[in-house]
Amino acid sequence: MSNYYSEHLNANNLLRCYEVAPLRVKQFLEAEIGFVLSRTDADSVVLDLGCGYGRVAIRLAEKARQVTGIDISSDNIKLAETCFSLPNIRYHVMDAIALDFPYDTFDMTLCIQNGISAFRVNPEALIREALRVTRKGGLLLFSSYSDKFWNDRLHWFHIQSKEGLIGEIDDDLTKNGIIVCRDGFRAVTCSGSEFLELASKLNIAAKIHEIDASTVFCEMRK
Repeated sequence: MSNYYSEHLNANNLLRCYEVAPLRVKQFLEAEIGFVLSRTDADSVVLDLGCGYGRVAIRLAEKARQVTGIDISSDNIKLAETCFSLPNIRYHVMDAIALDFPYDTFDMTLCIQNGISAFRVNPEALIREALRVTRKGGLLLFSSYSDKFWNDRLHWFHIQSKEGLIGEIDDDLTKNGIIVCRDGFRAVTCSGSEFLELASKLNIAAKIHEIDASTVFCEMRK
């Protein structure tokens, strides 16, 4: 369902997803942010694609000079501006494949927490637009789930389902990295090899990093 996140799994519901996360998932989330922060400089101007309610942006803003978060959900942005804001963060309602920013604006552009799959857009178009707004020599970080994290990821989604945040999980169709719910929700992933194939199509150098046996990062330099 193309608008599932913006229509259902947003704002306080999205916040609740992270509140109910078990300890292993919270470790994964912290490891993911830690890797991004390790690539962030004090002078960095950063773009956070699919920023949600500002969970990552507010952490980045403690280190980077300027952070811009965009999300397709206006409810997410309202919550971010109200509860997860700092003077050096700007939030905008915006489509990640039609960014209203000039060429070469940001030092680093990131799309983590499996956004490349969750956005339900053409992955190649998403990376191409991220490249457009990133300065020459700038960094792009995309992440997805590691296969090694499947059991913990599935457990987390079952918790979300029991909370009524997503639909009932269809156990017959849920397998091989794909989570399917009976209300139409479907969560897929992007593997390291798939990231490299996308980068190759765009003629951009890329490295794959597996962090915490939970996250696969694709690191690209423009």
